[in-house]
Amino acid sequence: MAEDRRKRRSRQQLREAFLSLVLERGYAAVTVEDITERADLGRATFYTHYADKDALLDHIVNELIDEMQRRLDPVFGVTEKGFTGKAVLELFRHAAEERNAYRVVLRGEGDGRALRRFIENRSAAATRAFTVRSAAQGVVPRIDVGILARAWVGELLTTLSWWLESDFSMSVEEVTGQLFDFSARGRYWASGFDGEPPARF
Repeated sequence: MAEDRRKRRSRQQLREAFLSLVLERGYAAVTVEDITERADLGRATFYTHYADKDALLDHIVNELIDEMQRRLDPVFGVTEKGFTGKAVLELFRHAAEERNAYRVVLRGEGDGRALRRFIENRSAAATRAFTVRSAAQGVVPRIDVGILARAWVGELLTTLSWWLESDFSMSVEEVTGQLFDFSARGRYWASGFDGEPPARF
Protein backbone atom coordinates (compact mmCIF):
# COMPACT_ATOMS: atom_id res chain seq x y z
CA MET A 1 0.00 0.00 0.00
CA ALA A 2 2.81 2.40 0.93
CA GLU A 3 4.57 1.43 -2.30
CA ASP A 4 1.43 2.25 -4.31
CA ARG A 5 1.17 5.64 -2.62
CA ARG A 6 4.83 6.32 -3.40
CA LYS A 7 4.30 5.43 -7.06
CA ARG A 8 1.22 7.64 -7.32
CA ARG A 9 3.08 10.50 -5.66
CA SER A 10 6.05 10.08 -8.01
CA ARG A 11 3.79 10.03 -11.08
CA GLN A 12 2.02 13.15 -9.85
CA GLN A 13 5.32 14.95 -9.25
CA LEU A 14 6.54 14.04 -12.74
CA ARG A 15 3.23 15.08 -14.28
CA GLU A 16 3.18 18.48 -12.61
CA ALA A 17 6.85 19.13 -13.37
CA PHE A 18 6.34 18.20 -17.02
CA LEU A 19 3.26 20.39 -17.46
CA SER A 20 4.81 23.44 -15.84
CA LEU A 21 7.99 23.09 -17.91
CA VAL A 22 6.12 22.67 -21.19
CA LEU A 23 4.04 25.77 -20.47
CA GLU A 24 7.20 27.72 -19.65
CA ARG A 25 9.53 26.53 -22.42
CA GLY A 26 7.55 24.59 -25.01
CA TYR A 27 7.52 20.83 -25.48
CA ALA A 28 10.55 20.55 -27.75
CA ALA A 29 12.82 22.34 -25.27
CA VAL A 30 11.98 20.09 -22.30
CA THR A 31 14.15 17.05 -21.55
CA VAL A 32 13.67 14.11 -19.21
CA GLU A 33 16.51 15.55 -17.12
CA ASP A 34 14.60 18.84 -16.84
CA ILE A 35 11.50 16.99 -15.69
CA THR A 36 13.25 14.91 -13.05
CA GLU A 37 15.18 17.92 -11.77
CA ARG A 38 11.98 19.97 -11.42
CA ALA A 39 10.22 17.02 -9.77
CA ASP A 40 13.23 16.37 -7.50
CA LEU A 41 13.33 12.72 -8.56
CA GLY A 42 15.95 10.52 -10.19
CA ARG A 43 15.99 9.60 -13.88
CA ALA A 44 15.53 5.96 -12.92
CA THR A 45 12.21 6.88 -11.28
CA PHE A 46 11.05 8.54 -14.49
CA TYR A 47 11.91 5.48 -16.59
CA THR A 48 10.15 3.24 -14.10
CA HIS A 49 6.90 4.92 -15.14
CA TYR A 50 7.42 6.22 -18.70
CA ALA A 51 9.56 5.28 -21.69
CA ASP A 52 10.07 8.94 -22.64
CA LYS A 53 8.35 12.31 -22.49
CA ASP A 54 6.09 11.34 -25.40
CA ALA A 55 4.75 8.49 -23.28
CA LEU A 56 4.16 10.89 -20.40
CA LEU A 57 2.19 13.25 -22.67
CA ASP A 58 0.18 10.31 -24.03
CA HIS A 59 -0.59 9.21 -20.48
CA ILE A 60 -1.80 12.68 -19.55
CA VAL A 61 -4.16 13.01 -22.52
CA ASN A 62 -5.49 9.48 -21.92
CA GLU A 63 -6.20 10.41 -18.30
CA LEU A 64 -8.05 13.53 -19.39
CA ILE A 65 -10.14 11.58 -21.90
CA ASP A 66 -10.98 8.79 -19.43
CA GLU A 67 -11.94 11.16 -16.63
CA MET A 68 -13.91 13.40 -18.97
CA GLN A 69 -15.88 10.45 -20.33
CA ARG A 70 -16.52 9.14 -16.82
CA ARG A 71 -18.03 12.48 -15.89
CA LEU A 72 -20.01 12.83 -19.11
CA ASP A 73 -21.53 9.32 -19.24
CA PRO A 74 -24.31 10.15 -16.74
CA VAL A 75 -25.02 13.41 -18.60
CA PHE A 76 -25.22 11.77 -22.01
CA GLY A 77 -27.55 9.20 -20.52
CA VAL A 78 -30.22 11.88 -20.01
CA THR A 79 -32.45 11.79 -23.12
CA GLU A 80 -35.67 13.49 -22.03
CA LYS A 81 -34.43 16.80 -23.45
CA GLY A 82 -32.84 17.52 -26.79
CA PHE A 83 -30.02 19.65 -25.38
CA THR A 84 -29.32 20.73 -21.81
CA GLY A 85 -25.79 22.16 -21.89
CA LYS A 86 -24.81 19.95 -18.94
CA ALA A 87 -22.06 18.20 -20.91
CA VAL A 88 -20.47 21.55 -21.82
CA LEU A 89 -20.65 22.71 -18.21
CA GLU A 90 -18.99 19.47 -17.05
CA LEU A 91 -16.22 19.81 -19.64
CA PHE A 92 -15.41 23.36 -18.54
CA ARG A 93 -15.47 22.38 -14.88
CA HIS A 94 -13.07 19.53 -15.57
CA ALA A 95 -10.81 21.84 -17.59
CA ALA A 96 -10.76 24.36 -14.73
CA GLU A 97 -9.61 21.61 -12.37
CA GLU A 98 -6.98 20.36 -14.85
CA ARG A 99 -6.07 23.73 -16.32
CA ASN A 100 -2.39 23.12 -17.07
CA ALA A 101 -3.02 19.73 -18.66
CA TYR A 102 -5.75 21.14 -20.90
CA ARG A 103 -3.60 24.14 -21.84
CA VAL A 104 -0.74 21.87 -22.92
CA VAL A 105 -3.07 19.69 -25.00
CA LEU A 106 -5.06 22.54 -26.56
CA ARG A 107 -1.89 24.46 -27.47
CA GLY A 108 -0.90 21.50 -29.64
CA GLU A 109 2.29 20.76 -27.71
CA GLY A 110 4.12 17.58 -28.71
CA ASP A 111 3.76 18.17 -32.45
CA GLY A 112 -0.04 18.28 -32.09
CA ARG A 113 -0.31 14.55 -31.37
CA ALA A 114 -2.18 14.97 -28.08
CA LEU A 115 -4.52 17.60 -29.55
CA ARG A 116 -5.37 15.39 -32.53
CA ARG A 117 -6.11 12.46 -30.22
CA PHE A 118 -8.30 14.64 -28.02
CA ILE A 119 -10.21 16.11 -31.00
CA GLU A 120 -10.77 12.68 -32.55
CA ASN A 121 -11.98 11.25 -29.26
CA ARG A 122 -14.34 14.15 -28.50
CA SER A 123 -15.66 14.20 -32.08
CA ALA A 124 -16.42 10.48 -31.93
CA ALA A 125 -18.11 10.89 -28.54
CA ALA A 126 -20.17 13.84 -29.82
CA THR A 127 -21.20 11.90 -32.92
CA ARG A 128 -22.43 9.03 -30.76
CA ALA A 129 -24.24 11.37 -28.36
CA PHE A 130 -25.94 13.34 -31.14
CA THR A 131 -27.01 10.14 -32.88
CA VAL A 132 -28.47 8.62 -29.70
CA ARG A 133 -30.18 11.87 -28.73
CA SER A 134 -31.75 12.32 -32.17
CA ALA A 135 -33.08 8.77 -32.12
CA ALA A 136 -34.45 9.20 -28.58
CA GLN A 137 -36.24 12.40 -29.61
CA GLY A 138 -37.48 10.97 -32.89
CA VAL A 139 -35.85 13.70 -34.98
CA VAL A 140 -33.66 13.57 -38.08
CA PRO A 141 -30.57 15.84 -38.11
CA ARG A 142 -30.66 18.39 -40.93
CA ILE A 143 -26.93 18.12 -41.59
CA ASP A 144 -24.53 15.18 -41.46
CA VAL A 145 -24.00 14.17 -37.82
CA GLY A 146 -20.23 13.85 -38.35
CA ILE A 147 -20.03 17.45 -39.60
CA LEU A 148 -22.32 18.61 -36.80
CA ALA A 149 -20.12 16.92 -34.20
CA ARG A 150 -16.83 18.23 -35.59
CA ALA A 151 -18.17 21.77 -35.96
CA TRP A 152 -19.40 21.70 -32.38
CA VAL A 153 -16.17 20.24 -30.98
CA GLY A 154 -14.08 22.75 -32.92
CA GLU A 155 -16.06 25.72 -31.61
CA LEU A 156 -16.13 24.28 -28.12
CA LEU A 157 -12.39 23.59 -27.86
CA THR A 158 -11.43 26.93 -29.40
CA THR A 159 -13.58 28.69 -26.82
CA LEU A 160 -12.24 26.48 -24.04
CA SER A 161 -8.64 27.25 -25.02
CA TRP A 162 -9.34 31.01 -25.04
CA TRP A 163 -11.08 30.78 -21.65
CA LEU A 164 -8.23 28.84 -20.01
CA GLU A 165 -5.57 31.17 -21.40
CA SER A 166 -7.52 34.28 -20.35
CA ASP A 167 -7.35 33.35 -16.66
CA PHE A 168 -11.08 32.65 -16.46
CA SER A 169 -12.15 36.15 -17.57
CA MET A 170 -15.72 34.82 -17.40
CA SER A 171 -17.12 32.39 -14.86
CA VAL A 172 -17.70 28.81 -15.97
CA GLU A 173 -21.45 29.44 -15.76
CA GLU A 174 -21.23 32.59 -17.89
CA VAL A 175 -19.17 31.11 -20.70
CA THR A 176 -21.10 27.84 -20.85
CA GLY A 177 -24.39 29.73 -20.66
CA GLN A 178 -23.44 31.71 -23.74
CA LEU A 179 -22.37 28.52 -25.51
CA PHE A 180 -25.73 27.01 -24.62
CA ASP A 181 -27.56 29.98 -26.17
CA PHE A 182 -25.34 29.77 -29.23
CA SER A 183 -26.03 26.07 -29.64
CA ALA A 184 -29.76 26.30 -28.92
CA ARG A 185 -30.52 29.39 -31.03
CA GLY A 186 -27.85 29.42 -33.71
CA ARG A 187 -25.16 31.71 -35.09
CA TYR A 188 -27.65 33.96 -36.93
CA TRP A 189 -29.52 34.77 -33.71
CA ALA A 190 -26.26 35.08 -31.74
CA SER A 191 -24.99 37.70 -34.22
CA GLY A 192 -27.95 39.95 -33.41
CA PHE A 193 -30.23 39.25 -36.38
CA ASP A 194 -33.94 38.54 -36.10
CA GLY A 195 -36.25 36.44 -38.19
CA GLU A 196 -35.37 33.66 -40.58
CA PRO A 197 -31.73 33.40 -41.73
CA PRO A 198 -31.08 34.31 -45.39
CA ALA A 199 -30.99 31.71 -48.14
CA ARG A 200 -27.57 30.15 -48.57
CA PHE A 201 -25.29 30.97 -51.50
